[in-house]
Amino acid sequence: MCGIVGYTGFSQAKNVLIDGLKRLEYRGYDSAGIALERQSASATELDVHRRVGKVAGLESELEHVDTASTCGIGHTRWATHGRPSVANAHPHTSCDGRIAVVHNGIIENFAELREELERRGHRFTSDTDTEVFAHLIEEAYEGRPADPATGEPAQPGSHDLMAAVREATTHVVGAYGLAALCADEPGVIAVARKDSPIIIGRGEDGSYVASDVIAVIDATRDVVVLEDGQFARLTPEGITYTDAEGTAIEPAITHIDWDIDMAEKGGYPDFMLKEIHEQPRVVRDTLVGRMVGGELDIDELGLTYEELNLIDRVYVIACGTSYHAGLIAKNLIEMWARIPCEVEAASEFRYRNPIITPSTLVVAVSQSGETADTLAAIRDARIKGAKVFGITNVVGSPVARESDGVIYTKANKEIAVASTKSFIGQVVSLTLLSLLLAQVKGKLTTGQVRMLFRELGDTAEQIQWIFDTQAEAVHEAALACKDAHSALFVGRGMGAAIAHEGALKLKEISYLHAEAYAAGEMKHGPIALIDPGFPVIAVTTKSPTYDKTVSNLKECEARGAKIIVVATEGDEDIKQIADHVIYIPPVRDAFCPITATVPLQLLAREVAIMRDCDVDQPRNLAKSVTVE
Repeated sequence: MCGIVGYTGFSQAKNVLIDGLKRLEYRGYDSAGIALERQSASATELDVHRRVGKVAGLESELEHVDTASTCGIGHTRWATHGRPSVANAHPHTSCDGRIAVVHNGIIENFAELREELERRGHRFTSDTDTEVFAHLIEEAYEGRPADPATGEPAQPGSHDLMAAVREATTHVVGAYGLAALCADEPGVIAVARKDSPIIIGRGEDGSYVASDVIAVIDATRDVVVLEDGQFARLTPEGITYTDAEGTAIEPAITHIDWDIDMAEKGGYPDFMLKEIHEQPRVVRDTLVGRMVGGELDIDELGLTYEELNLIDRVYVIACGTSYHAGLIAKNLIEMWARIPCEVEAASEFRYRNPIITPSTLVVAVSQSGETADTLAAIRDARIKGAKVFGITNVVGSPVARESDGVIYTKANKEIAVASTKSFIGQVVSLTLLSLLLAQVKGKLTTGQVRMLFRELGDTAEQIQWIFDTQAEAVHEAALACKDAHSALFVGRGMGAAIAHEGALKLKEISYLHAEAYAAGEMKHGPIALIDPGFPVIAVTTKSPTYDKTVSNLKECEARGAKIIVVATEGDEDIKQIADHVIYIPPVRDAFCPITATVPLQLLAREVAIMRDCDVDQPRNLAKSVTVE
């Protein structure tokens, strides 16, 4: 989940690293640091600067650092092993300070490795798992001393940084995206990758490595997405790639077609609001080219219509917000295609033995395409013979590469940690998949699919209507929530799935505890929470369960709850029980999640701002969960 950036070339490395870390800060912001080469009178040294907190603090510390260094690595951290502190911040160095390492991932056998290294005389200065890499590389480079406990004799070193990194990885169990410097090899950055994202790019003024393309998009649009077990050696003059045996390889190059403007706030006060307002475009872009000759077409599917017609069970596997998109997909797939569908948290799916056959379709939903649990789950599903289909926002991501087919959500880069536009893109993509399955199975006619597709496209304008007309209603509702200690989100049918996403958004960014329940479950426990002034946020749009939901809200009203509803435009009756009403345009119940989610995103953001919370970078969270 951490952010990595490295540069070697002909420009000042400090500026490149700081700019890259600022763009990667959404991946982690507990601490930050850089290592720079410095030429002394007689040799090259490594200068390491680390600081707790955000990148801005590190930048201030470096303002008066006079360096002409043109090679360095940087890191912004989201803590896994070891609390946020200067000692635990990256880069980590070898005992002699001649090797520096930045790392994203988790080393599962780090305790065992640390014990072995300490027994051989290595001194550790942090609580992190990453530091073992620095010492393993040092041993492979300089030579391993004899082990007094095991009797293993001393071993010579390679005095080759790339070879030393390859050797170090053979001892590690776990995930890593790694970049390393060695003062004895000026201008060289060695890179390794396993289960943790790494991209490599070549610009006019040098070579770049990062954990996300956003860090290098100013320098190049053509990048190599490093595969598991691949290595790269960066120099100012160029880049070479090898496999685990050191054999030269020629990796594929991916062209990035989005602009850096997508990563700037564009006049909005925060990225979250900007990305919420980009959702009409996300709907339109995700639908472009999907209706061909009057029929729905997803040519990236990787499965023939004959194979799709044989599908008799669907699993949607995902985490967090993506899981809620899966709840919506379950309703649509079963309603339209009449195929049994289960939604599972990827972290649970991978540790049980689900019923999977060659006629099972596993749909993996991940905004980043690199979520560790989701990746592990689809690998297990493939071993069991399932067809795997990915829904992701990142071209060339691990989920995309390891699936039979993929729908890209066309959300472009999402910076705010709390997902908004990516969620809408996922819901639209899963809706397309549901329609396609229904079309192939013959459960919907071509005419019905065309009609539904048109209505799906109309949601873009309906979202814009919410922005144009409901800002004041959202603000007033937020005022009613800002001093609460807890909140309850309820709905029925599609509204229940929307309620889960609304509760997650509120707790993520405002730190206000929130729960979501199917409204019909109120009397089975949650109603005990309600006392005068307790906020109950309900999705009460016009649907087959509207009257039942209203009845549940009357029970809350009788106990003094402060009732906030998302309702269908023109519904005046709801005002009789609601303290605050946020309207959405009339829409088919199947498409309600796309529109009704938007007011809840805006509400969560307003509450968070009123509570002085950082809506873009909420505490303890990172954008991509690339470790278990």
